[in-house]
Amino acid sequence: MLGIRSARAPRGLFGPRHAGHSVAEDGMGALSLPVGDDGVVIGDDAEGNPRIVGFHRSTPYDVLLIGGLWTAQVLALRAAGTGARVAVETGRAQAWTALAHAAGAGLECVTLHDVGRVPPMGATVGSPVVVVRDCGMRPPRGRVVSSPWQSVLTLLPYLSPVAPRLMRAATLVGVQRVSPQEAEQIGRILGLARAEYEALPTLADGVTLWCAGRERHWVMTSGTDAETGLLGAARRMD
Repeated sequence: MLGIRSARAPRGLFGPRHAGHSVAEDGMGALSLPVGDDGVVIGDDAEGNPRIVGFHRSTPYDVLLIGGLWTAQVLALRAAGTGARVAVETGRAQAWTALAHAAGAGLECVTLHDVGRVPPMGATVGSPVVVVRDCGMRPPRGRVVSSPWQSVLTLLPYLSPVAPRLMRAATLVGVQRVSPQEAEQIGRILGLARAEYEALPTLADGVTLWCAGRERHWVMTSGTDAETGLLGAARRMD
């Protein structure tokens, strides 16, 4: 699957070989094994299953979110929680300062940069990077682009003249509540069914339609207690 995965399929490297273990058949019901996928949990789908985006990749990966700052900040926090360095390119640093201070508990795992001033981050498999571009309606073409182990998440508050280009270039596109006119245009660009794009103006805060190729996932992002304490409740508008 492209883009979004369920948290059910196991992944990883095989560990060292040990002698086998056994358990009586009547004890099997007491066993539980929490197995999940790698990546950032972005919320739950319509069936209540966790959905995951793997930002750490050996190939360039571009994500576009047409939505609210709250969702972008939750994704940034969760990416930092997976061990990524998060570089935020923004013209409103004051909106990110509290998050940057809280995220690393004294370590600079989330850094803030003026628009056009993100330095080379030196991403590697052992030190992946997520660049969050919060640059308004017309984000300039940045010199820092996606590359192996460096993903880029671009936030657009609404549809803008540059949105069609960004949507076509992105591997994964998330759309939150937009106007009916914007929804119809987004539907044409992404090839959405009529029922899908007509639902976009009615979405609740925290709900995103994530699209990767022909995949479609409706996902509800709910903040943890810590996230809500820092960022407040889910909201589309800022």
